Amino acid sequence: MKKSIFTLIILLGFSSCGSNSYYVLSTPSTPTKTYTNHKKTIGVEKVTVPQYLYKREIAIAKSSSQVTFISSGIWAEDLDKGLTNRVISFLQKKFNQPNVYIYPWDMTTQPNINIKLHITRFIAQGDKVYLNANWKIESMYSTKSKSKLFSITVPTTKEEADIVSSMDKAFAILEEDLAVGVRGF
Repeated sequence: MKKSIFTLIILLGFSSCGSNSYYVLSTPSTPTKTYTNHKKTIGVEKVTVPQYLYKREIAIAKSSSQVTFISSGIWAEDLDKGLTNRVISFLQKKFNQPNVYIYPWDMTTQPNINIKLHITRFIAQGDKVYLNANWKIESMYSTKSKSKLFSITVPTTKEEADIVSSMDKAFAILEEDLAVGVRGF
C-alpha cells in the first residue's frame, strides 16, 4: 500500500512538470497604418527591462512592493532580446523599410537615427497590466533628439494566458506610439 502511494505521488509529480505553458511576446503586431519610406536607416538599441523580467517565470505584482511568479507560465525567450526584435520588425513593417537594425552593429554606415527604449514597469497587478516606459530618438548626425514618457494600463484577468495577451496589447500600443515619434522626428 505504501509503495503504491509513493508511486502515485512520483507519477503526479512528473505529470505536473509537463503542465507548463510557454509564451513569447516577440511576434510583432500588425501596424494599423503604414507610413511612407523615409529612406532613413534606423538603429534600435537593445530594449532594457526591469530585473524581474529576466526570470523565465511570468511575474505578477501582489502589491506595489511585492512581486511573485507564476511557475506554470514561462517565457520561452529572453524578453529584452524578444522585445528588441519585435520593435525592429514592427518598424520595418510600419515604414515599409528594411533598413531597421539592432544598434550598435559592425557596419561601416551609421544609422540616421537611433532609438532607445527603456521599460520601467511591465507587470500584471489585480485586473490590469501596467506598462511604463520611456523612449528616446536621437539623430546620429546632429544634436537633435526627442524623448517621451509612456504609460498604459490594459485590463486583464488573473489567467496567465490573459495576462500575456494583455501584455501583448500594451506593447502594441507602445510600438505605435514609438512609430509616431519616429515619423515626426
